[in-house]
Parts: sequence; structure tokens; C-alpha cells
Amino acid sequence: MRRPAAAAAALALVLAAGTACGDDEPAPGAGGETTTIEVTFEDGTVTPSGERVEVDVDGEVELVVQAEEAGEIHVHSNPEQLLEYGPGTTTLPITLDQPGVVEVESHELGQVIVQLQVQ
Repeated sequence: MRRPAAAAAALALVLAAGTACGDDEPAPGAGGETTTIEVTFEDGTVTPSGERVEVDVDGEVELVVQAEEAGEIHVHSNPEQLLEYGPGTTTLPITLDQPGVVEVESHELGQVIVQLQVQ
């Protein structure tokens, strides 16, 4: 007689634990993955060169810029963003809250670095 009661108690504990885990899910758009894009300025050129990258609305995007000297990156979002970087490695966070294609550009080089397809 004790085995069915013990089994029922154990089952109740397992079910309660499983239900509690469901409450820990993040809200939509919160805690999503970060999209990291490596950008290199070297010898008057920049890479990448106009590639399209899909990112989530309100998702975090990090541009990890490696450069020989300081400069600026323009993000043609609404509102537009001007991001400054120094020589060496600089990480520049971007959050985009509207769907569409956003060009990230070096005006100094007159070149699109990357197109962010925000969805």
C-alpha cells in the first residue's frame, strides 16, 4: 500500500517542477541572442562589403570594429545613428526597433559595410 502512495507523491513533485520551469520563459524580444558582426578597416578598405545579415526587431547587434585609426560608422535607421570607434578594437551595440533594411555605412570610404534585414 505504501508504494502507490509514494509513487503518487513522487509524480506530483515531478509535475510541479515541470510546471514551475514553464514560468521562467523570457518575454518575447527579451534575452534573445546577440548578432555579432566583425568589421575590419585596413589599408583604406572595409570588410564586410555590403553583405545582408538578418537580425530580430529589438534584438541586440554588436559591431566589433578592428581599425588602424579612429573613424565613424553611420547607421541609416530611424533615427539615424552615428557610431564612433577608435584605433584597435571597439564594440558598438545597436538596437533596431523597426522592420526593414538598415544600411550601415562608412561615409569616409563611401561604402556600405553591411545591410541589416530587421524582421
